[in-house]
Amino acid sequence: MQLVPPLPPRSILTGNLARALIALAVIVTLDQFTKWLVVEYMNLKEVKAIDFIPFLNFRMAWNAGVNFGLMSSDTETGRWLLIAFTGTISAALIVSAMWSRRPLSALGLGIAAGGAIGNLIDRFTYGAVADFINMSGFGIRNPWSFNVADIAIFAGFGLLFWPAPKPKADPQAMA
Repeated sequence: MQLVPPLPPRSILTGNLARALIALAVIVTLDQFTKWLVVEYMNLKEVKAIDFIPFLNFRMAWNAGVNFGLMSSDTETGRWLLIAFTGTISAALIVSAMWSRRPLSALGLGIAAGGAIGNLIDRFTYGAVADFINMSGFGIRNPWSFNVADIAIFAGFGLLFWPAPKPKADPQAMA
């Protein structure tokens, strides 16, 4: 009994791994740049709020937990456990991309891993994840903020569920 399925052919494996690693690098770079721009350069960490347009605002939020502050921990032990957890998940996503049979799935895994690593860097840098994008307006106050890494995690996993293109019918086979 085989616990792990066999790897795909080498050409598919290297192509998918390259897709995943490039996506990871792009997302980490974009995430860290936007956090530097908004949190540091625009000084959101001190200003706390910048109204951008009626439904898109910058609101500084430090997330010491996972999504929506779940499993939040203000202790050093909790922080390091989240760092270990996030690092393990990130590595598992990249390893999973190697087994992927679909290029789009490998890309999605790389994007999600890039988001996870972007937030992992925040835990090292700030002690918590820097969330700043807030969608409040028109009389509705949204209490949650998010960042580019969070968008990438959501989008990356969404690509895993994107349907594969249907193979085109061979007109000669139908005759």
